[in-house]
Amino acid sequence: MAVNFDLTVIWAFIIAFAIFAYVVMDGFDLGIGILFPAFEVGPERDRAMNSIAPVWDGNETWLVLGGGGLFAAFPLAYAVVLPATYPLIIAMLLGLVFRGVAFEFRWRDPAHRRLWDFAFTGGSLVAAMAQGMTLGALLQGIEVVDRAYAGSWFDWLTPYTVLTGIGTVAGYALLGATWLVWKLDGEAQAHARKLALRAFWATGGLMALVSLYNLVLRPEYAARWLTAPELYYAAPVPLLTAALAIALYRSLTRGGESRPFWLALGLFLLGMAGLGVTIWPNVVPPSLTIWDAAAPERSQIFMLVGVGITMPLILAYTGWAYWVFRGKTGHEGYH
Repeated sequence: MAVNFDLTVIWAFIIAFAIFAYVVMDGFDLGIGILFPAFEVGPERDRAMNSIAPVWDGNETWLVLGGGGLFAAFPLAYAVVLPATYPLIIAMLLGLVFRGVAFEFRWRDPAHRRLWDFAFTGGSLVAAMAQGMTLGALLQGIEVVDRAYAGSWFDWLTPYTVLTGIGTVAGYALLGATWLVWKLDGEAQAHARKLALRAFWATGGLMALVSLYNLVLRPEYAARWLTAPELYYAAPVPLLTAALAIALYRSLTRGGESRPFWLALGLFLLGMAGLGVTIWPNVVPPSLTIWDAAAPERSQIFMLVGVGITMPLILAYTGWAYWVFRGKTGHEGYH
């Protein structure tokens, strides 16, 4: 489990950070879409939409950075993972398109608002499910022969990937609900808190099921979590996850406002840490490590300069957008 830092490892952490940023920031957007049918038609739905209106499209910047960075820094991984998950990637992109179109047209076409609400929910659900199933397809292993994908069109469809897809949907719903607990007030906030508690139990149960499934999914995964000395590196992850889960539950039941959202983000961070422990140093389990899939060193250096310039800019304008639109969301937007 020792990590010797070189350019390839640095790029692995950059891609992991971009993916985590996308999951966190677009996750609560998708979560609000997933929960949308549970909101009352009218002001409650409008306030939920208003809470993400200033930031939802900027949040997807991280998807571009994660996907583009994978293509540039780990081209072999990109060339293997995409053919293995083409149906899921296509479904995700179509879901994001429908979600984005519905978001805009919902305000401009009131006569068909019910249709756009359905498209907003459907697009969010499909995108979240596809993302979770893509993760599951990667974890269960991708067949590689002569540095190319050697599986079939539907290798990604298994009970395990369905489980990871449902788990991602539940996790995004938790992020969306806790975001609304933070951004709304009154009866709308109380409703969001109830939804957050339901999503909390669903997310916790599904995280536990996926973690247990991983132990029997591949022998090397069980070795990472159950044998020494790897066990000593891995043990803090489930312990911290349990502690954060307890803190999140207490915060939701005791009237916390912003704290539940940050604790939910912490659960996702620990989930990603657990993923890293499980597959490191593979980028395409079970056969391709990050060094096998990496671009040439000179290419990594060239791209690192670009990322060193652009990533601080992305972080700066993202932080500024959230700061400008801080506070509670009213019926007409932020106040």
